Amino acid sequence: MSQSALTPADLRLLAAAGGAAPSLHNSQPWRFRPTQDGGGVEVLADPDRSVPLADANGAALHIAAGAALFNLRVAAARLGREGSVRLLPDPADPHLLAVLDLAGPAAAPLPPGPGPFGRDLYPAIAARRSSRRPFTNRDVPEAVAAELIAAARDEGVALAVLEEEGVRRVLEVTTEAEDRIAHDPARQVETRSWLRPDGGEASDGLPYAVLGPQDHDARVPMREFAGRPPFHEGPPQPSQRFEALPQLCTLLTTGDGPADWLRTGQALERVWLLVTVHGLRLTVLHQAVEWPDLRWRLRDPAEGPGHVQLVLRVGYGPPGAATPRRPLEDVLDLSEPSGPAGP
Repeated sequence: MSQSALTPADLRLLAAAGGAAPSLHNSQPWRFRPTQDGGGVEVLADPDRSVPLADANGAALHIAAGAALFNLRVAAARLGREGSVRLLPDPADPHLLAVLDLAGPAAAPLPPGPGPFGRDLYPAIAARRSSRRPFTNRDVPEAVAAELIAAARDEGVALAVLEEEGVRRVLEVTTEAEDRIAHDPARQVETRSWLRPDGGEASDGLPYAVLGPQDHDARVPMREFAGRPPFHEGPPQPSQRFEALPQLCTLLTTGDGPADWLRTGQALERVWLLVTVHGLRLTVLHQAVEWPDLRWRLRDPAEGPGHVQLVLRVGYGPPGAATPRRPLEDVLDLSEPSGPAGP
């Protein structure tokens, strides 16, 4: 049977799901367009939405695009489509990051249920939030942690749940990174360029309401988006007491190139959606991966070679506020079908 083309309504549903993915400073550095045969979706980088100082090598952009790709896969399953992924399919087009081929005729849309990812993750796409507020001291259940590890492994990425020694090492390195950022005027300007006033009409960036407080005891180094005096902007945030020992995980890959970053993004979003299903919250502690020397110190030497792509803080706590999203007409290109994307 021949492949049935995606309808405009299908493409809008897919692009809305992809566009709900997380990204550094909510920069949303992606675009989507149908494949030439109409039976799939391409994910393209939008380099105009990069964050060049915090993401000098483009890893965060690729991770964001990978997260968007995973959301496309979840939404495709909801449409009854069986998909396969090709990463970096055209060496001549570095902006074409991935293709989701949706083979075969469309089946009946899937009802809510486990689905191909073990759980119904589609509702979690809209519910997923970053929570930058204090978590409780309640432990993540071992069964849930095992499920998160398996989910990342299915995407070709290792998720390591850190023990106390590792948590303290990573917190120390992240604190050093945050201090560097806070004393770098150029990075402060870049970060503040993504801040948005609450109640505004922005379709990207971070409203002040999502930023959260600093840790009163300086144990958990949350990013100070608005800066320290004299750079501070926006309404003041009183400090609060965070959990005594946060539960941290790292996402690691054996390689460290664009394909590894795209896999990391898919693993990140799969883990994050599962976290959301379980009623947990998640924060990405990104500061240390922005500095090559500090990023290397995040790894546990006892674990052997590997590249830490992200640090995740997971726990029980209040949900984060929603962030704005770009309208579909800005991210979904229906005007010109693409050419062939290679074998």
